[in-house]
Amino acid sequence: MDIKGQVAIVTGGASGLGEATAIELARLGAKVAIFDVNLEAAKRVAEQTNGIACQCDITNSESVEAALEKATQALGPARILMNVAGIGTAKRIVAKDGSAAPLEEFVRVINVNLIGVYNISRLFAAHCASLIPGEDGQRGVMIFTASVAAFDGQVGQQAYSASKGGLVSMTLPMARDLAQHGIRVCTIAPGLFATPLMKTLPEPVQESLAASIPFPSRLGKPSEFAELACHIVTNNHLNGEVIRLDGALRMAPR
Repeated sequence: MDIKGQVAIVTGGASGLGEATAIELARLGAKVAIFDVNLEAAKRVAEQTNGIACQCDITNSESVEAALEKATQALGPARILMNVAGIGTAKRIVAKDGSAAPLEEFVRVINVNLIGVYNISRLFAAHCASLIPGEDGQRGVMIFTASVAAFDGQVGQQAYSASKGGLVSMTLPMARDLAQHGIRVCTIAPGLFATPLMKTLPEPVQESLAASIPFPSRLGKPSEFAELACHIVTNNHLNGEVIRLDGALRMAPR
């Protein structure tokens, strides 16, 4: 699919990998809608990309439907969905004091990272299925953002790994399900990237994490994630696939 002139939605587009993806889409000529719970931050990115900001909680169907309607009214029907929104946590099942991990924390991460992504994907897919098909009968493209933690989850990452593993497992069946509607589905599983969250860590910690990556031995650049996401859109034969973007990193237990 040619990105130029298309309407693209980026969830979690107000920062990090989502922001980089929104900027790259705009550079390639897309009309971009920034979906984020942080409206002020979304407005900042929307100004950079000449797009629009939509406050959106992906776990809430009414919020998603309202954001989709706003984006459609402002830019036209979207054919590209970049699912980048997500949260993280680290909780040992049994804490040092012997107490069990709080169930609420596990539920919260699954609700945002897995159920929330499914929620907006199902609504976007229904919207896309009604559009006039283009090249190869294609109507749309959806991309999930998983993590290498889906495969190499570390100590304390049960909730995060389960949520990202769910996205990995959902990729192929969703691609098969939506094939009849001409909608492709792929997933990117990034490793360690130089996001704003990563940059809050002490410099020695960042350097140690970068050194654990075989090659290149540095943190990934958000722009590299964005470039891959956009390539998936333009490569019409990429479908039902999960791509690790990690410099050959395999995470140690801790």
